Formats: sequence, structure tokens, C-alpha cells
Amino acid sequence: MAAKRAYLDYNASAPLLPAAREAMVVALDVAANPSSVHAEGRAARRLIETARREVAALVSARAEHVVFTSGATEAASTLLAPDWQMGRGSVRMSRLYVCEADHPCLLNGGRFPAAQVTRIGVDANGIADLAALAAALGDHDKADGLPLVAIHAANNETGVIQPIDRIAEIVKAAGGILVVDAVQAAGRVSIDMSAGYADYLILSSHKIGGPKGVGAIVAAADLMMPKPLINGGGQEKGHRGGTENLAAISGFGAAAREALAGLLAIDAVRERRDEIEAIVKMLVPDAEIFGTGAPRLANTTFFAIAGIKAETAQIAFDLAGVALSAGSACSSGKVGPSHVLKAMGYGDSLGALRVSVGSATGAEDIELFRTALAGIAQRRAGREQAA
Repeated sequence: MAAKRAYLDYNASAPLLPAAREAMVVALDVAANPSSVHAEGRAARRLIETARREVAALVSARAEHVVFTSGATEAASTLLAPDWQMGRGSVRMSRLYVCEADHPCLLNGGRFPAAQVTRIGVDANGIADLAALAAALGDHDKADGLPLVAIHAANNETGVIQPIDRIAEIVKAAGGILVVDAVQAAGRVSIDMSAGYADYLILSSHKIGGPKGVGAIVAAADLMMPKPLINGGGQEKGHRGGTENLAAISGFGAAAREALAGLLAIDAVRERRDEIEAIVKMLVPDAEIFGTGAPRLANTTFFAIAGIKAETAQIAFDLAGVALSAGSACSSGKVGPSHVLKAMGYGDSLGALRVSVGSATGAEDIELFRTALAGIAQRRAGREQAA
């Protein structure tokens, strides 16, 4: 029998939910192309439109404003573009403003040249410098085009939640467009697109228990969209070409439905996160937990152990049966210094460990974490005594 393992890496990818798997199996038996007009094609189209409604409901948006993509990275690359369309006309975005602690898919600037990207700093907790953002947008010359602002709703490493309502006010006052990366926030905090939360959202299926390889753009209205990144046969109202991935989209929809219901149980997830942080403080009193001075996701903790490299500790946890991350898991397995911590003022050499839990995390998982961390702390103490 395989040894028990604890999966504590939900921010990298949440386990596939049974409801999502079931929806995918049903969709796999629908052979038709969703663009076909015959009965079989219409059956496939119904599955997509059901999923579209379920994804929209998760963020209180309108179903017709959801555009499916291959994932959040494609969604970001689509939205972060200088050239947009409004009806038969065009709109120019002359500069992109991003946050230093953003996910790389925003920091890289999408289709903007590097010279047209401005980075806004963050404070010691990772909250965007709102005064700097307001000043930068105030200096923006709209004669050349509109300002486009892209920022994460919740940080994938620290779990710190940005004050999107205040950011939206600043962007709106400047006549700009706001794109919010809600990949980590969706299903963990309430999002209401109908209340002016953002102009555009980026979502990812596998972060909420759906399949990998599918995501979405959610717009507040249908008046304006970027020129398509992928041209094809006019699918997704012409915003994203290519035959839709019926099974993945169906699984995404089911996961969104479950995630919306799961918001009611988020306090139980927070209790598990707090229990993990209590263990860290007890076993490693000098460990630093980042972002505690700001609102954070209920499921995320990000901490560093003095004298131990993050990658070394990650390997030790893995050998002890605990899966967690040393920062973001989106760099092809690369483990290195956290750009988020560097932006927060911790220098460019500090690494940290991210524990992210979910509704399926139980007492046995937390006990495995406790045992693994105790072993790491004991070995560190032995080295210190030997020195």
C-alpha cells in the first residue's frame, strides 16, 4: 500500500472535483461539433452554454459576457493588448500598468512592447501603492490612447487580497480600463461583476477543481474587446477561434458551480490554514509568515524558515509525504527567489514555502505537515548545535 501523502498545494492546482469529472465524462460521449446546427451539434452547444452560465454565476456576471480560453495565460495575453475593437471601430490602449507582485502572465505585458509597460510597487504586505497608481494614471496622456491597468485580486504566493474596489475607483476616475486576475480569488472570496468590480476578469478552471487547459475572460459589458489573439471560425462570438474543448468547458462549469457553493464553507478552510500557521509558530518560532498585516485568502500561508533554503525545505517536505510549493508553481518546475517577496522589500535572495489548502484538507493532512516540519526543525537545530 502506498504511503499516505498530504496535498497542500491548491494554489498550484486543486484536485479535480467529482462533479467536474462527471460532467467531463458526459461531454466526452457527445461527439458532435458545438457549431453544427443538427440535433447532435445543438446538444453539444447546450453543454457549453450551461457551463457558461455556471462560470458567470460564480462571479455574478452575465453568461453572454463569458469567453472561454485555453487557460488564464491565454486570457491574459488576449486582454493585455494595445488594439481593441468597439463595434466596427477601434480603441487604442497606449500604456499598460501592472503591479510588481503580479503573476508573470501579467508582468510580462502580454502583447504590449516592454517600453509601454509601467510597474507599480507594493508595500511590505504586498498591497499595491495606490498613490503611485493614481499619480501614474494622472500623468497618462489620453491623447495617445487609454490606460489599461491589470492587477491580481489575490496573490498566488502570499494570498494577500488587493483592495480592488479602491483600485477600480482610481482607474475609473482616470478613464482607464481595469483587468483583474481573479485566478486565485474565484471561489475563495465573493466577486460581483454586476457591482462594478472590474471591466474584465481572468479565470482558471484548475484552480477551483476543474480540469487543466481551460479558462475564461469575463467582461462587464459587450461593448469593447481586444482584437483576437486566435483567429478562426468565429467561435466565442469571434473573440477566440477554434472548436471549443467541450469536455474541459463542461468540467469548468461544474467546478464553478461547486466553488460558488463552497464559499459558504470558507470559514472551515480558514480554520485549517490557521491551524497550520499555529504549527509553524510553535515548531519554528523565528519563522516569518508574510502578508499577515493585510487581508489574505482563507486557504493560503507563505512562510520562510531562517537558515534553510526554500527548495531544500520543499524537498524535505516531499520526502516526508507533503506536497507544497516554494512560491509559484508556474515556471516549469523552476524554484528560485520570489519576485513577490522582492517587490515587498525582502531582497532578491529570499525564498519561502507556500501552503495552500482546500475543502478536502483534513486532520490527517495537517498531522503529516506537523510531523514533516518537526523533522526539518529538529535537523536545523542539530546543525546549529554542531556549528
